[in-house]
Amino acid sequence: MTTSVSAPPQVTGSPRALSHLDALESESVHIFREVAGEFENPVILFSGGKDSIVMLHLALKAFAPAAIPFSLLHVDTGHNFSEAIDYRDRVVERHGLRLYVASVQEYIDAGKLRERPDGTRNPLQTVPLTEKIAAERFDAVFGGGRRDEEKARAKERVFSLRDEFSQWDPRRQRPELWQLYNGRHAPGEHVRVFPLSNWTELDVWQYIAREGIELPRIYFAHEREVFRRAGMWLTAGEWGGPRADEQVERRLVRYRTVGDMSCTGAVDSDATSLEQVIAEIAASRLTERGATRADDKLSEAAMEDRKREGYF
Repeated sequence: MTTSVSAPPQVTGSPRALSHLDALESESVHIFREVAGEFENPVILFSGGKDSIVMLHLALKAFAPAAIPFSLLHVDTGHNFSEAIDYRDRVVERHGLRLYVASVQEYIDAGKLRERPDGTRNPLQTVPLTEKIAAERFDAVFGGGRRDEEKARAKERVFSLRDEFSQWDPRRQRPELWQLYNGRHAPGEHVRVFPLSNWTELDVWQYIAREGIELPRIYFAHEREVFRRAGMWLTAGEWGGPRADEQVERRLVRYRTVGDMSCTGAVDSDATSLEQVIAEIAASRLTERGATRADDKLSEAAMEDRKREGYF
């Protein structure tokens, strides 16, 4: 007696392949959920800049329809762009989030920090940040850093361990094979988490366009009073610019990245829409920080030195 074996059914068509944005989104959502399950008191760094905006959007998606199980933290230099601060406050109110603010100005007023001769406060963020993390006992801190931004950030793992002094040691980086993340840490230590590590600037903008995410208008071309310093167009402000020999001009510019006004430059641009911004970035050969951040040009290892001290 013979037994016939029927052929397996034929599968017609092909399974839907994820686009590169779907894959990046899925990875980031997975990271947020891993942190929620592994840590007791995480917080999201949120400044009103595009990377932190995308990061918050991903967190909202990760836990919808429930509220996100994280608070927000902003290190306020006192020299922020008003457009970013206004956006930050609107988002906090819209989603009913809790916002912690670590103020550089309060540390200066208390004599704990001293103003720099160049007026920039970006390097002064480290102490308020690390002390706020310790005071609130945050054990995981989300940041919007991406590996394509700067070579020191390219060394970071997605889960990046910080010691009890919030300092970073590149030699203590842990392997992250198969998207397995190790969040173990000793009392007093914490982990910095980078859900956008594998994204590029172009990815971020394409995702913003796909998702219809609102941004501060500072990211699109607008007329602004600026002056030239060290090859960058800076916005005048109480931080110390312009000097007597620096001429203020009204130009059509936009910002690729938003940080402290004293060290974040605008770029000449007529890109007023998402499509135009994406086309502009796709043609650029300079990273956003390389083109517009003076604090990263202080030395070859400026960012890595600050990261070792506790900066993000």
